[in-house]
Amino acid sequence: MTDKRTLADYAHTCQITTRWMDNDVYGHINNVQYYSFFDTAVNSFLIDAGVLDIEKGPTIGLVVETGCQYFAPLAFPETIVAGIGVSHIGNSSVRYEVGLFKKGVNAPAAQGFFVHVYVDRESRRPTSLAEQMKSALKTIEFAV
Repeated sequence: MTDKRTLADYAHTCQITTRWMDNDVYGHINNVQYYSFFDTAVNSFLIDAGVLDIEKGPTIGLVVETGCQYFAPLAFPETIVAGIGVSHIGNSSVRYEVGLFKKGVNAPAAQGFFVHVYVDRESRRPTSLAEQMKSALKTIEFAV
């Protein structure tokens, strides 16, 4: 996994409000919820950019790989700032990098990634990324 990134390293951010049900019996956000936050942040970006139609679009993204490192606990009630970036744009796949930050804190509470392979909605076969999608992704791509 990549070195720790600060919030300023991400080209796009969104806020996510934690919910009561996100906490576990140990008093912090359960680890499985972090993946939901990653998915929410990335898909919100894609929908807002106009490149993902979750109901009728011809292309959908399937997650084929994920990972997460945890550095500090998050809990309800808190606002999380999700930093979103892209570290690889392939022909039909994208590797998203997401940092989760407690609002007002520049060090990540968690940092993870997931890889989407974009497929035809009907056949579920990989399909090339549309130019509009590539253009949107390049706006949040990390410099190499």
